[in-house]
Amino acid sequence: MNAIEKLYDLFLNHPNVFTDSRLAGEGGIFFALKGDNFDGNDFVEKALSSGADYAVADRKDLKGNEKIILVDDVLTVLQNLANFHRKHLRIPVLAITGTNGKTTTKELVSHVLSQKYKVLSTTGNLNNHIGVPLTLLSITNEHEIAVIEMGANHPGEISLLCSIAEPDFGIITNVGRAHLEGFGSFEGIKRTKGELYDYIAKAGKGIFINVGNEHLLSMAPEFVKRFTYSSENYDSQLIGETVNGDLLLVCKVLFPKGWLYIKTNLTGAYNLENVLAACRIGLHFDIDPLLIQKGIESYYPSNNRSQVLKIGSSMVISDCYNANPSSMEASIRNFIQLDKPNKTMILGDMLELGSDSEKEHQKIVDLVANSGITDVYWVGNNFQKTVLPSESKYYLNVDELLSEIGRGNLENRFVLIKGSRGVRLEKVLDLINKKSPE
Repeated sequence: MNAIEKLYDLFLNHPNVFTDSRLAGEGGIFFALKGDNFDGNDFVEKALSSGADYAVADRKDLKGNEKIILVDDVLTVLQNLANFHRKHLRIPVLAITGTNGKTTTKELVSHVLSQKYKVLSTTGNLNNHIGVPLTLLSITNEHEIAVIEMGANHPGEISLLCSIAEPDFGIITNVGRAHLEGFGSFEGIKRTKGELYDYIAKAGKGIFINVGNEHLLSMAPEFVKRFTYSSENYDSQLIGETVNGDLLLVCKVLFPKGWLYIKTNLTGAYNLENVLAACRIGLHFDIDPLLIQKGIESYYPSNNRSQVLKIGSSMVISDCYNANPSSMEASIRNFIQLDKPNKTMILGDMLELGSDSEKEHQKIVDLVANSGITDVYWVGNNFQKTVLPSESKYYLNVDELLSEIGRGNLENRFVLIKGSRGVRLEKVLDLINKKSPE
């Protein structure tokens, strides 16, 4: 029995796996990972004294305690353990990646599949080289299908995650201009996201693909099995289209037995592709269309991902979980076409764009300048470097914005809040929520 097999035996008896020593009270195995500003080895003793059954560490001075398992590299062992667990699972694993919409698609898919199956899906932002292993290790014998979200900001990361999760099926929601600083170019993004297709082509059962997206079609190997959907291509196995231009997306989808209307709680026609992906995946796993409809309509977005909020006298689209040129453009175009009075946009920097940053920010400025919407607040260093319209209101950061803007400026308004997470535009919601001064 090798080291991973021995550790796996311990895991089966102590299946709670955690990397935060503050969670030790529940027992289980603590993995002492290192970060930029911390070393988990420093918290091994605390984890054990607080209730952890075992700890996996890689600092040699911790030897001598039978509850401490010393290894060469904790992260590698965590990933290997997760892969070993994956090999023992007898359930389908679906991997989701993409520049935009992967979390929304993951949630829609999970809601649909949950109408028939016991589903385990990625929680929060556990979609990286640490999060994916932790997600896999949370799968139990009770689960019947797993939906694993995979994120990346550098080449090779999707390939690594596939080697750990060994997905049976894969879907790329789309490819857009994000994390250009890490990928180097749009082609670098396509190659990295395409690593999921490459893995499925060699070892999986098939990909779910939007055949109306030329980029995705060009990325997919010719010999990979495809389960198709589209809002444009009527040769695909499932098609759909929007039926309104209102605040919340309503669409109709052509299932094998006819059209079915789906009233979502999502804003933006760009979410149609995410809805169709969930529909196609649901069909593949033999879920009745009426249950697919129920699953999608039961999903309410959260965590500032295209949330529609009624706050006092104002209606707010809060879409500031993250931003890149593709998602920023889609959100703004959707906001422009909505037939609502008193529009206000609060737009924050898009981060991690490298040498393309100034060009991409100027494109957004030009799009807004031609929209006819003049009540716009720009926030961040990157927008400072652009040529803004003369009537623009610019702020270096969100705290500067909040110190100068009063709640009255945002009363009786229809507001879009969009920007990268690092800009922290969610603080604006707190301002709008505050009661007017007496």
